[in-house]
Amino acid sequence: MANVLSARTVLDRDGVKVDDVACRHESGRGLHAEHPGHHALVFVRRGCFLRSSSGGDALLDPTLAYCMNPGEEARYDHPHDHGDDCTSVWLDADLLASLWGGDPTLPLRPLPTSPEIDLEHRLLLAACRRGADRHELVERTITLAAGALAPGDPGRVAAGRPATAHARRALADAAREVLAAEPERPLPDLARALAVSPHHLSRVFRSATGHTISRHRMRLRVRAALERLGGGEHDLARLAAELGFADQSHLCRVVRAETGGTPSALRRAFA
Repeated sequence: MANVLSARTVLDRDGVKVDDVACRHESGRGLHAEHPGHHALVFVRRGCFLRSSSGGDALLDPTLAYCMNPGEEARYDHPHDHGDDCTSVWLDADLLASLWGGDPTLPLRPLPTSPEIDLEHRLLLAACRRGADRHELVERTITLAAGALAPGDPGRVAAGRPATAHARRALADAAREVLAAEPERPLPDLARALAVSPHHLSRVFRSATGHTISRHRMRLRVRAALERLGGGEHDLARLAAELGFADQSHLCRVVRAETGGTPSALRRAFA
């Protein structure tokens, strides 16, 4: 298996890991493999294979995702040559339990993936590969996992969601209050502090404000940058590092996208 299976980690933070997995197994019976560590949700991007596990036999292709639980054994047989490509989303137990009604055990049977879920997982992988904002990637990964799991048991994914409009507004306001003081606080930590699942916090926040938590963070960064530029800050590299941007180029791109002007032009306008 080591010669035909490779995985490249494209995101690993805040209890979430995303791997780009390539298998080049020729047609035929595969080997048994044990999955240690975290729980995983695996999206098939290309090819097909037969997975035999405690949940039975399942033929998997790009219309399906499947789950892996720690210690679970499975065998992967390949009806065709040229293998397959998958995206694995690994979640730590606490984060998964918050998404899945308090139980970290994932379903044994495959999960159909809607066209929307399939496209989002591919867009997420592309965003991870190009190094998009880390908070945005974590939020999107959590939302993707919840969306993929929901058809299997909508009630479990919906458990704990604030029931009234007043409660949802209060939750969004509480999140904004925390982010005003700690704009870089990770989504799972923020949700834990507010006693709600990251998925529900993300959904409620977007419904109440019209934008995602990661977009809100970026806007707070831009406002902080504008304040510093208005005070005469000239070192854009230092400004980017201190405010949580990936680098000076990232700062310039985001400020221009939000305001229509470059940091240098805005500094001159403030002066």
